[in-house]
Amino acid sequence: MGITDPTRPGGRPNPLAKLEVERTPWLQQAEASDVVVSSRVRLARNLAGFRFVNRAEHDDRTAVLELLRDRLDRAELTPGVPAQWLDIHTLDRLDRDLLVERHLISPQHARGMNSGSARTDPRAVVVSLPDEGVSVMVNEEDHLRLQSLRPGLALERALTDVDSVDDGIEQSVDYAYSARFGYLTACPTNVGTGIRFSVMLHLPALRMLGEVEKVKRAAGDMSLAVRGFWGEGSEAEGDFYQLSNQTTLGRTERVMLDGLQRTIVPRVIDFERRARERLLSQRRLLLEDTVYRSLGILQQARRMTTGEAMQRLSELRLGGTLGLIRTPLLETVSQLLMLIHPAHLQRVTGRSLAQDERRAERASILRARLADVSVAP
Repeated sequence: MGITDPTRPGGRPNPLAKLEVERTPWLQQAEASDVVVSSRVRLARNLAGFRFVNRAEHDDRTAVLELLRDRLDRAELTPGVPAQWLDIHTLDRLDRDLLVERHLISPQHARGMNSGSARTDPRAVVVSLPDEGVSVMVNEEDHLRLQSLRPGLALERALTDVDSVDDGIEQSVDYAYSARFGYLTACPTNVGTGIRFSVMLHLPALRMLGEVEKVKRAAGDMSLAVRGFWGEGSEAEGDFYQLSNQTTLGRTERVMLDGLQRTIVPRVIDFERRARERLLSQRRLLLEDTVYRSLGILQQARRMTTGEAMQRLSELRLGGTLGLIRTPLLETVSQLLMLIHPAHLQRVTGRSLAQDERRAERASILRARLADVSVAP
C-alpha cells in the first residue's frame, strides 16, 4: 500500500497537504443524492491478547499503535489509491478539527482518552487519498474502526470497501472473537458483527411540514437511531440527519444491509420527495419565501455563524432540487456545507481566525461562491 508518514521538524510540510480541502468526495452527486447525502459503513475490531483501549495503559496503546502501523502498511485500503498514516497525537488542533469536520475521525478520537491528552495519547488514522473513501482509526474506542464513506445511497459499495480492508488486516492479526457472541468490542451494543450502517439524509421538507418526528418514531420502532450531522450526541444542523442501525448482535450484515438499502431508506426518500411536492403544490408561497430569503441573505450577509450558514444552504439546496433556482449545481451547495466550518475556513485562508473573523470570512466566501445564483423563471 505504501503508507506515507510525513515528518514535521523545522519547516516541515503540512501533514494534511494531500487533503483537497475545497472538495469533499463524499459530497459529490450520486444515486438519490437529492435526499441521501452520503452512505457510511463502519466496522469495530479489537486485537486478541490486548486490553481494550479504555482499559489499556499508555504503553499498551503504544504497542497496539506500532503493531497496526506495520500491519496496515500491508493492507491496501483502496486498490490503486495511496494511503497516508497520520499520528493524531502529533497534529495540532486545527489539523485534528479538520479531520473531524471531514468525518474522517470522531470528536472523541481528536480529544484523546482523557481531558488534556490530545497531544500525548497514542492514536492514529489511515486515510486513502485523495478520494477519502476509506479510513481506519487506530485506538479510538476500539483498537480499529474501519470506515467507508461514499456519496449518495451506496451502502453496498461501502460494505464491499470495508470488508476488503477487514479481510486484508485479518490475514496478519488475530481479532478478539467469541464463537458465541461474535466480534468483541468495548461497547456492548457493537458486539456481534461490529458493524454500523448509516446514511446522511437531507430532510428539509419533512421538517417544514412538521413530520420529522414521525420518521424518528418509525426509526425507533425498527431499532434504528436518528442523530444529527455529527452523529452520536449531536443535534440536526441544516435539516441533516444520520439514520443508522442500533444493534449488531443476532443479525447478519447482509440482512441489515438489505433492510436499509432496499426498504427503509427508499421509504424515507419517498416520504421526503412527497413532502417536497406537497410544498410545491400546496404551500408554494411559503416554500419560495424560504428559499429566496435564504438566497438573498447568502448573497448579501457580511457576517454569519456556522449554524445559520448550514440552515441557509440547506434551504438553498432544497430550492435547487425543486428547480426554484437556476444555479448552482446541487454539488456546489453541498461542497459549501463543508467549507463553512471553522477548520476549513482557516485552512483555506491560510491563517488563524478569531470567531468574528471566521464569521466575516464565511459570509465573504458564500457571497463569492453564490454570486451567480439566480431565481428560476
